[in-house]
Amino acid sequence: MEGGRLPFDRDWFATRVAEVKATLPETPRERNERLSDELEKACTVFGLYHGEIDWLSFSTKLYRDGHLVGFVGCNQQGWYARPRQYGVNRVAGSAKDVIGQLGVRAAVAA
Repeated sequence: MEGGRLPFDRDWFATRVAEVKATLPETPRERNERLSDELEKACTVFGLYHGEIDWLSFSTKLYRDGHLVGFVGCNQQGWYARPRQYGVNRVAGSAKDVIGQLGVRAAVAA
């Protein structure tokens, strides 16, 4: 030991940190980032863009060429969409699938 210090193995430490992080639940911010990425990709497929996201409920409006297409969001049940502000939610396992349930056709090859 030099100067009373123990050798430090960065690789061992990094591996242990990664193992512990993998067991921790997803934070709300990580969830929103993941959902936002998925929504962006789905919007690209359908040639849509979305309004400002309500990050607390993760919901937003979808538009194509300046026209409202519908509402989309994600909750405990999964991704949901509906053509009007009020009505029955259509639920699916992904943003792409739920946007398709709005009757929107893909703008580019998926």
